[in-house]
Amino acid sequence: MVEPLRVLIVDDHSVFRRGLRALLATVPEVTVVGEAASGPIALRLAAEHQPALVLMDLQMPDGDGLTAIRQLATAQPSVHILVVTMFADDDSVFAALRAGARGYLLKDTDNTEMIRAILAVGHGEAIFSPTIATRILHFFARQPAVAATLFPDLSESERNVLQLMARGMSNEAIAAQLALSPRTVRNYVSNIFSKLHVADRAEAIVKARDAGLGR
Repeated sequence: MVEPLRVLIVDDHSVFRRGLRALLATVPEVTVVGEAASGPIALRLAAEHQPALVLMDLQMPDGDGLTAIRQLATAQPSVHILVVTMFADDDSVFAALRAGARGYLLKDTDNTEMIRAILAVGHGEAIFSPTIATRILHFFARQPAVAATLFPDLSESERNVLQLMARGMSNEAIAAQLALSPRTVRNYVSNIFSKLHVADRAEAIVKARDAGLGR
């Protein structure tokens, strides 16, 4: 018998927490192991209950969601984090992904899509609301021609990875943002080092930023 997906709900609005818990009670594959109204409480409960998935709001008292995501990703890297929030601006989206979130949903997501996303991210996939996915696509479309001209030996996927490296993102954060496995990202990074004739990540970032990427 497959163990249910252990979920921790983190949101400072009790009405939303109750609604989400009631929704998940209809999903046999999921069990809610706890609720938290702030980042510090979420970290304590995550350490206590060892959830597989944390549903995290971004704006909360006593430590915001971004800080909690960073700390949780460091303390329990095996835990998958799905942001569920009202904020759809670029700064919030990319800050959450850089911090370690594997998915980003808006609170107005319908129940069917919410359940699908929770199950998917809980099992290691990366999921985004349609609006968020569009923003991410626009983000990658901003400088493709320039990057291709500057680094013609790189594949499109390698250029995407290099752009995010130049923004200071770790391999794990790049994997989450591009919906790739960490191993695939490591392979792309190795190819980038070889094609750019650099010895390490720092040299690659310097070369990319000197060319105008990552700004």
